[in-house]
Amino acid sequence: MLKKKVLGGVVSLSCALGLVASFTASAGPLDGNSSDVMLQAFHWRSTETSAWWGVIQGKAADIKNSGFTMVWFPPSGDSAANEGYLPRQLYVQSSSYGTEAQLKGAIGSLHTYGVKAIADIVVNHRVGTSNWADFTNPTWGSWAVAKGDEWTGATGNADTGDGFNAARDLDHTNGTVQTDVKAWMNWLKSSIGYDGWRYDYVKGYNGSYVGNYNTGTVPYFSVGELWTDLNLGNPDAHRQQIMNWIDATAGKSAAFDFTTKGILQQAVQYNEFWRLKDSAGKPSGAIGWWAAKSVTFIDNHDTGPSHPSGGQNHWPFPSDKVMQGYAYILTHPGIPCVYWVHFYDWGNAAAIKSLIAARKEKGVTSTSAVSIQAADTTKYAAIITGNSGSLAMKVGPGAWSPGTGWTLVNSGTNWAVWKK
Repeated sequence: MLKKKVLGGVVSLSCALGLVASFTASAGPLDGNSSDVMLQAFHWRSTETSAWWGVIQGKAADIKNSGFTMVWFPPSGDSAANEGYLPRQLYVQSSSYGTEAQLKGAIGSLHTYGVKAIADIVVNHRVGTSNWADFTNPTWGSWAVAKGDEWTGATGNADTGDGFNAARDLDHTNGTVQTDVKAWMNWLKSSIGYDGWRYDYVKGYNGSYVGNYNTGTVPYFSVGELWTDLNLGNPDAHRQQIMNWIDATAGKSAAFDFTTKGILQQAVQYNEFWRLKDSAGKPSGAIGWWAAKSVTFIDNHDTGPSHPSGGQNHWPFPSDKVMQGYAYILTHPGIPCVYWVHFYDWGNAAAIKSLIAARKEKGVTSTSAVSIQAADTTKYAAIITGNSGSLAMKVGPGAWSPGTGWTLVNSGTNWAVWKK
């Protein structure tokens, strides 16, 4: 893909010019102008609730009525860890979350309401059925494990990404691995009902393989978890990594906007709202460079706090300021993802619903234009132009108003959103 220098980094020419090239067989969320909003329908301790698939199924109508169009499921297959991230027998879809029948019931109920189901795809690594690498269902040999894995019996080619020491790193250069992964993913679509993919730990293998798997499975939606260290002193380098990974997939997958998460939580915690505007006057996360393929979020099962519920507490957003975060991501471009805990467990559902409704009413999409009005030590404010109106928003303790002609959508401590 053509490249262009921007702000000392290299970004896709399509991104730099504000264009979005289509790499999919037909128009979809990643082509821009998407009104999708995703719900992450689990947390790290969801398996402690009996039959989690039943919990999701019971919320299907509410999920639809709240404005969500996609639901991200946890890894639903057989795993050596309850949470699902140490996959074992790929075609066994009964797990700590419930039975295969219950899983199909949850997905079927969401489909009844027109909501898409997104599978958590863990293909960087795998564990053996009863030993290090006695892979069954499908059956693979030592050739499927990347050379240099902690298992000394590995005979595959060198790993194409970072290692993962809790399981065998798969050799994605192997044609049989590629064929079997695509066959399994297509089975997840045809037999289980999934519509798209969330790829786990994509820094563990080259992004070209995600592009390959998406070509072979044609998902409605795809997003990768590229979680790398963020240097707040040089955020462009971080979002450049995200751009490079999306390019490696040939634009066939979105990526989670970890840059926006890191900058946004720093801004609200320390009144450093100036960080949210880059030197070109655009949002300083991935959404400022390639919004159509950026999935914004506040927390997830890994980053979120363990108290009062659910997360691993690896990089939590300030708990008392999460609605400032949602006032930002639910008004801005990108495809926003709401965390189950924040929505269903922390009492934020009504406020979040009102912001989603305003987003949809005014036609704000993944590629809507942002005009930043203020970004200083007390506040960040912006006006976002949708297809059928505009939204204005402010976060931070500083005073700001969009002026006359605007109607307040909702507000709370140090945040407000208006529509026009």
